[in-house]
Amino acid sequence: MLDLCLAGTGGMLPLPHRFLTSLYVKCQGHALLIDCGEGTQIALRKAGCSFKAIDLICITHFHADHISGIAGLLLSMGNSDRTEPVTIAGPKGLCQVLSGLLVIAPELPFEVHVEEIDGSDAPISLGLMKIESFPLKHRIPCQGYTIEVQRAGEFLREKAQALGIPVNLWSHLQKGETVQNAGCQFTPEMVLGPPRRGLKVAYATDTRPVPAIAEYGRNADVLILEGMYGEDEKLEKAKERTHMIFSEAAHLAKQAAAEELWLTHFSPSITDPFEYESAVQTVFPNTVIGQDGMKKRLKFVL
Repeated sequence: MLDLCLAGTGGMLPLPHRFLTSLYVKCQGHALLIDCGEGTQIALRKAGCSFKAIDLICITHFHADHISGIAGLLLSMGNSDRTEPVTIAGPKGLCQVLSGLLVIAPELPFEVHVEEIDGSDAPISLGLMKIESFPLKHRIPCQGYTIEVQRAGEFLREKAQALGIPVNLWSHLQKGETVQNAGCQFTPEMVLGPPRRGLKVAYATDTRPVPAIAEYGRNADVLILEGMYGEDEKLEKAKERTHMIFSEAAHLAKQAAAEELWLTHFSPSITDPFEYESAVQTVFPNTVIGQDGMKKRLKFVL
């Protein structure tokens, strides 16, 4: 299963009632964080999300509202007695940006590994999770992310019995491991049915609508997109600043055939994003207006 927490939902700058947009995802003890603007560590603490579990931080782009909180977060992780390495991934140029930000955190009790990725790289593995980036359209290089937990096919007990595979080896085959017994080799494909539907989350903020969002967000259990402005009248402003309005995000969710759309990254000018809820739900009914600290647990469908 995947545990999601939308720690913050704001864009541009933190407000007393709205932290900057970030997503915390946890699966079997491993956690990743997407984006880390000013105050993100406070948002995580308020939401009850463990700093110590964060193994991977993915950055979408290098605007301050998405990365300026990273030094403070790493220092807090160090103060929570973390000693395991932390990986930070993001667009090309990440090493240079971090070298400046981390001047104020020179002595962390863990190693920081940096991975510059651009969508053509192999997915990052974190426990059962596979994380992949895809290109977005913003004023500077920006990328979205998908998080997937794949699910193997059903274990076919009758086939395993017919092949004479000892019961104590079944769990290894279910985990995708090849086993040996009495001079014979058995592979998972011999005793597993076709792959079953896994879990998928896709995340994209600070972008105009691009085909990659619907492509990478295809059939996502949760598609998390920015809604910088609520009114359709703000479309030209959104185009000028390379952001999206609520209805554009809803159309992308419809194209992607997503199960659910979460809107986030609201402009400071939006006092009450729920004001636009009914209008956006006419485009994509299963739209959820994001709230700071909002949580959801995704489970495999039997």
